[in-house]
Amino acid sequence: MPLVPPRRRTDRPGEERPGTRSQLLEAAGHVFAEKGFDRATGKEICERAGTNQAAINYYFGGIEGLYTAVIAEAHQRLVPLETLSRAIAGKTDAGAKLQAIIEVAVDRLTGPSSASWVLRVMGREFVAPSFALDGLIEKQGLAKARILKSIVAELMGLPEDHPAVARGCLCVLAPCVMLLIGDRRNLKRAFPNLGISREDATDLARQMLRYALAGLSATARDARNDG
Repeated sequence: MPLVPPRRRTDRPGEERPGTRSQLLEAAGHVFAEKGFDRATGKEICERAGTNQAAINYYFGGIEGLYTAVIAEAHQRLVPLETLSRAIAGKTDAGAKLQAIIEVAVDRLTGPSSASWVLRVMGREFVAPSFALDGLIEKQGLAKARILKSIVAELMGLPEDHPAVARGCLCVLAPCVMLLIGDRRNLKRAFPNLGISREDATDLARQMLRYALAGLSATARDARNDG
């Protein structure tokens, strides 16, 4: 991962140049991706952003606020609720909705963000959740879960509160999670012919959709037979 070169600092607190907030977010994203929250320091972040250390308090109220903002920015660059809602808007068929969701997720997870600090920061947060994730789950995560649950329930022909629906949601999400947290270099070492670049997005999304639809159908059939 390329380092963000230090920028020339502004002279005095209170004389921050335009764009300082976004420069701090970008520099912090790189530092948090490389070191995690616990080992990151405001000093290093400000050196990379080319600003004085007072800027973190001024714009974010402290390094905790900066980290929360970085997590929110990373999520916004991946698959925010608004993007999912637009993707399924106007679609009445559950299969088409699931296809749209998978295509959006794969596009973002194989796109430019996959080569930036964004995936590394979100991957860290997904594996070891911090204080920054709670608010994001309340604002976005639960709503996205409800959307997926309704789609999976319709595809399976089961009530949304059926345990098989919850398990089906996890099975749909699992490949996306692997793309989020899996180390690309080691994935390619283990599976040399695995295509996970932007050029492979269409084929990858198509296979993930077929796998999901077949699995949900088989699981729903078993659930009805058991019932």
